[in-house]
Amino acid sequence: MKLKLLYTCIALTGLTASAFAQETVDAASVAKIREEGLNHSKVMEIAFNLTDVSGPRLAGSPGLKRAQDWAVSQLKDWGMANSKLEAWGKFGKGWEVQKNYAAITVPYYHAIIAIPKAWTPGTNGAIKGDVVLVKADSLADLNKYKGNLAGKIVIFDTKPLTERTFKADAARYTEEELDKMALATMAPRGARNTAFDPNSPAMAARRKAIAMRAAMTTFFVDQKVGLILSQGRGTDGTVFTTNGASYADTAKTVAPELETSSEDFQRILRLVKAGKKVELEADIKTEFFTNDLQGYNVVAEIPGTDKKLKDQVIMIGGHLDSWHAGTGATDNAAGSAVMMEAMRILKATGFKPKRTIRIALWSSEEQGLFGSRGYVAAHFGDPKTMALKPEQAKLDAYYNLDNGTGKIRGIYLQGDSAAGPLFKTWLEPFKDLGATTVTVSNTGGTDHQSFDAVGLPGFQFIQDAIDYGTRTHHSNQDTYDRLVEDDLKQAATIVASFVYNTSERKEMVPRKPLPTVAPPPPPAAPVAPAKN
Repeated sequence: MKLKLLYTCIALTGLTASAFAQETVDAASVAKIREEGLNHSKVMEIAFNLTDVSGPRLAGSPGLKRAQDWAVSQLKDWGMANSKLEAWGKFGKGWEVQKNYAAITVPYYHAIIAIPKAWTPGTNGAIKGDVVLVKADSLADLNKYKGNLAGKIVIFDTKPLTERTFKADAARYTEEELDKMALATMAPRGARNTAFDPNSPAMAARRKAIAMRAAMTTFFVDQKVGLILSQGRGTDGTVFTTNGASYADTAKTVAPELETSSEDFQRILRLVKAGKKVELEADIKTEFFTNDLQGYNVVAEIPGTDKKLKDQVIMIGGHLDSWHAGTGATDNAAGSAVMMEAMRILKATGFKPKRTIRIALWSSEEQGLFGSRGYVAAHFGDPKTMALKPEQAKLDAYYNLDNGTGKIRGIYLQGDSAAGPLFKTWLEPFKDLGATTVTVSNTGGTDHQSFDAVGLPGFQFIQDAIDYGTRTHHSNQDTYDRLVEDDLKQAATIVASFVYNTSERKEMVPRKPLPTVAPPPPPAAPVAPAKN
């Protein structure tokens, strides 16, 4: 269903007399933003360049570099100032897939759906070998296979996934769900929990599993295994991918590993367990890039024009890096494209902001918010010690988008209840586009947390899920085809309006009290070594 593209100034005028008398919405300016954002959008063109043209954008990869260079150039062409790549610190090795073929050849031919795990090596040319089932819970179990795995294809006895049927229709928030979010209450903010209890049974079991995995990795390399097959999460040919090795430049070599669709994996496993001979051929080429180990963010800005306020900064952003199975359309070319489009809208409407508006497209979010954390550490302060820098006092607010292609339904306050009345007023002109909800609740897992960690107002917008969690997030289905054009237009328009309103306020967005510093956790108890 298409968005309404017409919006009358009459409807907007009625909203300026908000229930929150201290805040008003400039109806004429919001109308201009809506006209540009909904009727003259470039958001899909931006998304095309970030996905189809740039390709997968794994941290440190050539695909990410292509997208970053294009974004810097495009922002500059639109008239943004200081459009550049800004280094945030050392990341590690870049990596990309250059060839990927795998198929069963015995008992019959069948090309399988499989994706190399990130930062794993290739097969060094075409290989062919028998599939061998390995069952091992200890080093003693592994030793039984010594001398018998060279050139073989290893598979593990992994249970089938619970069947899940993808919904035919996009998942959107119901009014009841949004009402529940709006009624949420804020829990008191205490010392931050910086780590799980290292001595809990769960953490001990996790450390033991990690240690066993490391032992198996070394064993398979020593035994010159040809290829490892692991069962990828996902059904119906969808594979949610992960990394199979470290990106650190000092990381040890591992064996080649493919993350295989659950259907293909279970077919091979059933045949092997039944005693049937299974032969597989593969030709996988991956490449590591070590010429530049630094990580970079894309940064550009529209300078402020008010003598008293131009040194204050409003930031918007989303992460530009992705995983490698698809082209990272919903995670997170969508958010990056929306934020670039919001900047374009503000320039196209001739907006002269009082405060400086800065966009940042982060890298290495998928590995731990590294890009935004590095930026925050360089500009605003250290969340571990809460030693703050002068720029921290000048950052007005940060707005983030990173939950897929779904339209904006509101905003998470991240506990900043004092900002609630502001945002409710700013959402009023967008009721007809489905954006109404302000919730005091927190949401995690993305870059606004880096800002929140040093006491800055950092916010993530509420978005309809569509098929983000069920099909596209980190999967081979995360492609341009999954983007919803009208939703992205709506999102960019609302972000541009939020930025405009933030810039024109007399006061900065209210802040929460600064976080307290948690004491360091006790040392973890040692894990008993694996039995020989």
